Amino acid sequence: MIVADTNVIAYLLIPSPFTVMAERVYAQDPEWLAPALWRSEFRSVLSLYVRRALLTLDEAIALQDEADDLLRGNEFEVISADVLSLARDSGCSAYDCEFVALARFVGVPLVTADRRLAQAFPQYARTLAATAG
Repeated sequence: MIVADTNVIAYLLIPSPFTVMAERVYAQDPEWLAPALWRSEFRSVLSLYVRRALLTLDEAIALQDEADDLLRGNEFEVISADVLSLARDSGCSAYDCEFVALARFVGVPLVTADRRLAQAFPQYARTLAATAG
């Protein structure tokens, strides 16, 4: 079980140079968790792809459905005080700290594409590249 940040989820579902690494991580551990925030962030990624004509609207909707299936039952609310404390102490965004707060609460690693986040929270987070091997 891992907490996957939104970029890792996107890399798994949207072909990119990082897809192979995301697939390796998924093959190692297919139980992915995320804070409820992931949905809005993922929709933002999809809308960017649609605006740039890299995906059609129908493709984006299908990818959102696939992502919803991937994380169904594994989405969690996080405690605001934890998020704000982590953000204050690290200088990272509250958005990023939602993923850290969940990983810390559940006691599983956060896999992130954000090296800065992994460096700020080495006890909770590790990079996609390091996890994929």
